[in-house]
Amino acid sequence: MKLLEGKTAIITGGSRGIGKGICELFAQNGCNIAFTYMSSDEKAQALASELEKNGIKAKGYKSDAANFASAEKLAEDVLKDFETIDVLVNNAGITRDNLLMRMTEEHWDEVVNTNMKSVFNMVKACQRTFLKNRSGSIINMSSVVGVKGNAGQANYAASKAGVLGFTKSVALELGSRNIRCNAIAPGFIETEMTGALDEKMVQEWRQAIPLKRGGTPEDVANLCMFLASDMSGYITGQVINVDGGMLT
Repeated sequence: MKLLEGKTAIITGGSRGIGKGICELFAQNGCNIAFTYMSSDEKAQALASELEKNGIKAKGYKSDAANFASAEKLAEDVLKDFETIDVLVNNAGITRDNLLMRMTEEHWDEVVNTNMKSVFNMVKACQRTFLKNRSGSIINMSSVVGVKGNAGQANYAASKAGVLGFTKSVALELGSRNIRCNAIAPGFIETEMTGALDEKMVQEWRQAIPLKRGGTPEDVANLCMFLASDMSGYITGQVINVDGGMLT
């Protein structure tokens, strides 16, 4: 039996990078997929069609998780289309890197709203369904930067650290209802975004990692699938690094 057979998951920011990797692995393991995206309708439709080749139902929703009303509507639409929600993966995120002295209020607000407020919005929107079902798995994407900080990323580090405190609090609040909440802290994950970086600099980063390579979206998706499945039924309130030993 596939690990996520018959479950339905909402995955925010699911059209590219880590989010797309999660969508693909979940679909391969029998999970129905509702994913959000912000840009190309054509790419979203193509991804939904590709996911459905696994014999599951998939649909993309153009929705901004950082907007409270949009998050509420998304949850309502997914319930209409899929009838239930079993797993929530809060993956949507952005960076607006700069030294603090040059960081604008706009760049602070954009990052905090997209990376942290969106997690609050989506958990609030899905909580009623989880409580009604007396089950649910919430997976929040943080970062090793949220664990240790990073120069030039004060906004990003603060938003991802906030996700960790929120995750632990939700785990304590909802655990008695069999609703689990965990966080994943990826390290240097190689996606199409990192492909545009200078190769020499990327190689230096790889060499600084004990496993001597960058991570892949699949590395993160594998842990996400475990946390979404019943195999992790006694795991909640945890922060798990996927970083090749970077923070060891």
